[in-house]
Amino acid sequence: MGSLAEDRKESSPVVTGRRPRVLCLHGFRTSGEIMKKQILGKWPDQVTARFDLVFADAPFPAEGKSDVDGIFDPPYYEWFQFDKEFLEYRNFDECLQYIEDLMIKEGPFDGLMGFSQGAILSAALPGLQEKGLALTKVPKMKYLIIIGGAKFQNPEVAKKAYSSEIKCPSVHFIGDNDFLRKHGEALVEEFVDPTIIRHPKGHTVPRLDDKSLELMLGYLQKIEEDLH
Repeated sequence: MGSLAEDRKESSPVVTGRRPRVLCLHGFRTSGEIMKKQILGKWPDQVTARFDLVFADAPFPAEGKSDVDGIFDPPYYEWFQFDKEFLEYRNFDECLQYIEDLMIKEGPFDGLMGFSQGAILSAALPGLQEKGLALTKVPKMKYLIIIGGAKFQNPEVAKKAYSSEIKCPSVHFIGDNDFLRKHGEALVEEFVDPTIIRHPKGHTVPRLDDKSLELMLGYLQKIEEDLH
């Protein structure tokens, strides 16, 4: 099992009350430490300091080469395994149980932030939780930050996750050149009133330009008003 990497930054002077506690799920064959560097290295403190971010490692060591090998140091982990068509999954139920156990141990959490495989999972969990199929022993997820996400393609999982509109407030980062863009656009359709942040990059955690920063700060303000 991977270890937990957590960043507890000092609160910014503009933050009052409790910061939303967010569990961060990294991309396929990366790690919590890598996602921590991706987020904290690209997003300004005026965003990250207003969250209590917890970066977790996925439960399974990478079974093959990582796309970030040579860019970020190992070890690398994966949340579950899948076939080329992304239709058949292995260790999926074990993954859901692992996340719930992590939430019980490190929570309570207000929301989820996910990138790539972690984003696909994060976006599906509120729907699964609503139907009592996942995260049954922890509070309902109230907020989502989805970076380079997509819908599950397995019909059985998709039916369970998206059979009713997802009301959880969400922000979705969609890259113009992301190979998952089409699936990310389809995912947005499953949400009620999502915030969409578009960027010109590919499948990556993007930096925040003036427009995306404004949208992100607006989303943050909604969360803080709700919490307080």
